[in-house]
Amino acid sequence: MASFIQRLRHFNPVRKLVYLVVGSASYPGLAIINKLKISGTEHIRHLPREKVLFVSNHQTYFADVITFLHIFCAVKWGKENRLGIPYYLLNPFTRVNYVAAEETMKGSFISRLFLLAGGLTVKRTWRAEGKEVRRGLDPSDTRKITRALEKNWVITFPQGTTKPFAPGRKGTALIIKQVKPVVIPVVINGFWRAFNKTGLKFKKKGSMLSITFKAPLQIDYDAPAEQILEQLMDAIEQSKKFMMMGKHHWQSTDK
Repeated sequence: MASFIQRLRHFNPVRKLVYLVVGSASYPGLAIINKLKISGTEHIRHLPREKVLFVSNHQTYFADVITFLHIFCAVKWGKENRLGIPYYLLNPFTRVNYVAAEETMKGSFISRLFLLAGGLTVKRTWRAEGKEVRRGLDPSDTRKITRALEKNWVITFPQGTTKPFAPGRKGTALIIKQVKPVVIPVVINGFWRAFNKTGLKFKKKGSMLSITFKAPLQIDYDAPAEQILEQLMDAIEQSKKFMMMGKHHWQSTDK
């Protein structure tokens, strides 16, 4: 069964169908019930079709990624910093993979369905004596991500958690050193206020959701992984410097 699902993930008509179903169901919550502010799509319009890594902070399990996919499809259809009417779902941009925790994607029928939209499952944590123990990416997970980057765009969340200002994981920097992709930092906000942790249920309607794509980072691929990781965390505004700005900063970005 697992191998069958794995094959389906690479069957483009199935992926397009999932985009249509998930996109149609999620569009009202993103663009009608709540307000979505998009900026920086000029930085993604002319990107190559492969070796592009989107590095972002993380606020819900699914709503963040679903919004990325909506925007990529809208940009493919010539839209700039807006979604508009979602006719783009009829012929979506599907050369995208996203990194997700294996535990999360096994949680429900909906998560398993969304896995067909290009999910790359990784084992990022394990539990010992009731406590969550953090670890780096498994080598097989690293290979999975590097192979995807060779052919597609990949979305990753280096913190691996929806907790704000959690430390980033060095595995993302190591992948960047190995593959040398174009790296686009992304900053999102408001999703934690609008949705529950999964991103599948509303918590506060009428919220302002914001997603900002920044210019590609100028990265020294020969620099130590720790230095690259620090650059990433600064770019997605999750470093200690931004944490010191406190609630005032995050409240101002919602306005």
